[in-house]
Amino acid sequence: MLNGSLNIGIFGDSIGKGILLRSDSNRYSTLKMDLQKLFGISDEKLSIQNYSMMGSTVTKGLAVLDRHLDKVKHFKNVLLEFGGNDCDYNWKEISDNPQANHECNTPIPVFNKKYTEMIAKIRECQGNPIMLTLPPLVPDKYFAWISRNLNKDHILTWLGGDVNVIYRWQELYNAQVTRLASQLSVPLIDIRSAFLLNHNYQNLICEDGIHPNEAGYELIYKTVSEQYRQTITIR
Repeated sequence: MLNGSLNIGIFGDSIGKGILLRSDSNRYSTLKMDLQKLFGISDEKLSIQNYSMMGSTVTKGLAVLDRHLDKVKHFKNVLLEFGGNDCDYNWKEISDNPQANHECNTPIPVFNKKYTEMIAKIRECQGNPIMLTLPPLVPDKYFAWISRNLNKDHILTWLGGDVNVIYRWQELYNAQVTRLASQLSVPLIDIRSAFLLNHNYQNLICEDGIHPNEAGYELIYKTVSEQYRQTITIR
């Protein structure tokens, strides 16, 4: 049980928001989970302000943060979860022209610069940032999802014939997150390792290959709760 009240701000993408793909409707919705129980704290003592947005990159997240900087000093901690959309590509453009050079949404130098700026702004407002690693995607599922209604052969050609390139590229961005956390002395909650410790982590991911399912989110929140206790001193 955590002692005292707990007021947390969250800035991130759809995973930070708790978005999952419903298998029955094949539509995205927001998962509701008993976070009070997972954090071991009563409802009246737990306040979570979630500014995460589906499709958000670190650049968009920085713009959202700028609009809410006045609130940062009131949070005990600010959780940051970015990278999944930053490393993604415009798959239609790749499908249409697989021979061209294509940039991802946020090239690595820009990703590192914007994330560093975000952390600096939080600290300037007397905030305490915490970074989260990326949950792993399932490359074959993700390839099937992003290539719907597109030319799969063209996309596969651009990938060099190996859908696992998608996984390795996302892993590279996860490495940037861990490096930045170490370089900037920011506490890191490692949800990726929690997934990979499961031999069949694919069973924790939705059919789109990237969003956690209900069991996956339960693992995320459990990991956040456990590692928060272990590594963070609450003000």
